[in-house]
Amino acid sequence: MEDKENSFGRGEDLEEIRDGDTFIAIIIRAKYHSPGLKFFTPSTFSQQLGFLNHKKGNIIKNHVHNPVPREVIYTQEVLFIREGKLRVDLYGNSNRFITSRILEGGDVILLAGGGHGFEILEDTSMIEVKQGPYAEVDDKRYF
Repeated sequence: MEDKENSFGRGEDLEEIRDGDTFIAIIIRAKYHSPGLKFFTPSTFSQQLGFLNHKKGNIIKNHVHNPVPREVIYTQEVLFIREGKLRVDLYGNSNRFITSRILEGGDVILLAGGGHGFEILEDTSMIEVKQGPYAEVDDKRYF
């Protein structure tokens, strides 16, 4: 599959990768910048990804998040690449290879659908965030 045009319209700093109508990944490069607050995910996603840019002195009101029942069917992961370099291979829902991207320190990727694999190209450290509780036995299927 050829890479589709970036639907965000922001060049390579922000990229959405799809397989037809299915979101596969959203990549935010380290150099991405935007004024204000911008969320990139549909409100239906169980993992929300946004960029928040606040000016000095801005106040975010004290708040608490209310308990709201939610149903999580698919695990979505967010990886924050702290340092290093890796290649992520992205696959559609039928395990069909779609594309690869190189990620480096400061980049962020939301793995929203389909499959994925990695080759570590340099010593790399990253932070992974995903929904819980973790279903160790049932969470993954290798292909």
